Amino acid sequence: MDRRNFFKISAITAGGVALEGCGHPEVKLVRFLPEEELTPGIAHWKPSLCRQCDAGCGVWVRLMDGEVEIVRNGERGLLPRKLAKKLEGNPEHPVNGGKLCARGQAALQLTYNPDRIRGPLKRTGERGSGQYEEISWEAALTELTDRLKDLQGKGEDRSLAFLSSPLRGHRRRLADLFLSAFGASGRTEYEFFGEPVLRRANGISFGRYALPAFDLANCNYLISFGADFLGTWLSPVSQANGFGQMIQGRAGRRGKLVQFEARMTPTGGKADEWVPVRPGREGVVALGIAHVLMKEGLRTPASAGQAGRALEGWSAGLPEFTPERVEEITGVKADRLIRLAGEIASHTPATIMIGGPALAHTNGLFSALAVNALNALVGSLGSPGGLSFTPAPPLPGLADGGTGGNSANSIQELAQQILTGKPAPIEVLLLSDANPVFSSPPGWQIREALDRVPFIASFGMMLDETSALADLILPDHSPLESWQDDVPETGTLQATVSLAAPAMAPLFNTRATADVLLDVAQRLGGRVAERLPWKDYEEFLKEQLRPLVGRAGGSIETNDFNQFWNQALEKGGWWETTARSAKTSTGTAVKPAAYVPPQLDGNEDTYPFHFQPYASQSFIDGRHANIPWLQEMPELLPTARWGSWVEINPQTAERLGIREGDLLAVASAHGKVEAPALIYPGIAPDMVAMPMGQGHKHLGRYAKDRGVNPAAILAPLTEPETGALAWAATRVQIKKIGRGRPILIKAAGSLEERPAEQFPR
Repeated sequence: MDRRNFFKISAITAGGVALEGCGHPEVKLVRFLPEEELTPGIAHWKPSLCRQCDAGCGVWVRLMDGEVEIVRNGERGLLPRKLAKKLEGNPEHPVNGGKLCARGQAALQLTYNPDRIRGPLKRTGERGSGQYEEISWEAALTELTDRLKDLQGKGEDRSLAFLSSPLRGHRRRLADLFLSAFGASGRTEYEFFGEPVLRRANGISFGRYALPAFDLANCNYLISFGADFLGTWLSPVSQANGFGQMIQGRAGRRGKLVQFEARMTPTGGKADEWVPVRPGREGVVALGIAHVLMKEGLRTPASAGQAGRALEGWSAGLPEFTPERVEEITGVKADRLIRLAGEIASHTPATIMIGGPALAHTNGLFSALAVNALNALVGSLGSPGGLSFTPAPPLPGLADGGTGGNSANSIQELAQQILTGKPAPIEVLLLSDANPVFSSPPGWQIREALDRVPFIASFGMMLDETSALADLILPDHSPLESWQDDVPETGTLQATVSLAAPAMAPLFNTRATADVLLDVAQRLGGRVAERLPWKDYEEFLKEQLRPLVGRAGGSIETNDFNQFWNQALEKGGWWETTARSAKTSTGTAVKPAAYVPPQLDGNEDTYPFHFQPYASQSFIDGRHANIPWLQEMPELLPTARWGSWVEINPQTAERLGIREGDLLAVASAHGKVEAPALIYPGIAPDMVAMPMGQGHKHLGRYAKDRGVNPAAILAPLTEPETGALAWAATRVQIKKIGRGRPILIKAAGSLEERPAEQFPR
């Protein structure tokens, strides 16, 4: 191979069966990394952070000597450089303790992706066409600054909007400082599988608007309602570490996992007892267990405190939730409910989780409050083996752990503001690492709204469906090329501030988004420049972390800032050396919540099936579909890859004359998608499911035009109090439109066919 060819892209045919009808029958093993034979030498290791999900795991980057092909003044040349070759978990990091999931390992391919944006771009074609021309950074920064100065000159500061994925730590703090100094109304955050319902419930029940953390290593009995905590939910690596200790790390003691859900997740496949339940009724099961505990005198209503008072009928012992009544509503047998209540009472410490589809209904807040009350009833809150909250580090502006609390606007509010012009028209939109055009329901009109914004500037390192609407692209570094920091919201009981210098020099003409904001602030001058005086993000981080110097109980013991800074960069951050739970309060007094059946979009006669999109093990919500290693990685249950499929129960498939591989049309009242059938015994007969992540029209060669996007047929229903998308509340019809061949590579013994009568009707 030519040594000057920096990207090594090879395709090796792998064993397996491809998805039919997806347009890509081949199954390829795609690899692109710097040439291994460039320069042999000794590996160097640097700490960094994984950005593949919201967990914030610490990693080590293995660096080797290599050469990068560059173009300067129109001439090509080779530049010696340390290049990242491998990622591993940081064994000292409090979140992941040296472990790293497959998504984290595959993050290496982000840096070397051949479809990265390599420098600033200006739109030349129609919005969404992907047609851009290269411009200089000076021209790009001048244009953005001029647009913002124009708003200031017209007194329209509130016409600036900032749309991003959820931000944490000092990135969030810097964005908030910039918007506040400018006079804008605040950030808008969007994430398809976000957790606003769970945060809101925890605020009501425990006075903590935050995600929970679980001490699974010391837990004896765990009940999970829909939470795929070993796969994609919250902090999977941390939770898998704790679960491993729970089931096999304690001599003579093994915990038990009971999983309630309508579609078997990988976590459900690991459960000691898997219990099917009707969608949107999970909270009723939790209150049924609580009713038995209180009726049998095993617990008292008062022991649950505010978490119990947040539910109607709690103080009276929940008389409406007898085992017989719960069976009618949920399909869970009364005798099983009684047995489980006895087991949880006699096998403490115990804890209960709820997540995923269970919270993605219009009554999701009620279900979360019900689980919180059950946790409080069994003494889980703040106890070893129970539910706790990650303490916040002792830093100004991060009292909420760096999550931002309830400060961000919703994507629906932003869309309506753009469409109506009230309370102020949006003239300039800054876009960072969010793709709502791809992952929001069509009824929210996100694409239509963004088309009306006069000027959009994106900081994306890849051209996705939302960035393709931008007028100007100022591409970010990859995470391995950037200064990184994080304040984990869950996954540990040690107050933690992660920190990492760039592991390698940038490959292309990109700039860190944080540095761009600081540069633009100085160009704007006035109060914006005064409130953001730092020359770059490194300088900003140094000032923000100074209060940790000499802090008792920390992982770095020195009163000298330079020593502290160097040690933090060597270790991957600062954290408390002992675990503790964040303080909780009595919660927020609200009108007690009552059970209301979930609202479902679509008439049952016309649309007889519940539709459940779910977080892909590889792509989560689609953000990683541009990583070929993850395209190649099979889903754990079922083991299929490189496309989309529709999961259907075997008995339902037989009744409808559907064979595995048949092409199906799945239609809601809002749209239609087509994908091959996959016969899956771990799903209820009245439900069909599809993984999120495929169906991109942009995002590079490995994602574009592969599979279909389930979000395109979702109803725009929301949980009413938080405005969170009720992505499990859509009903659909299915129709066979073509014959196909089997598409599933089955792992022997991975699933047993479950008779239809075991599923609640």
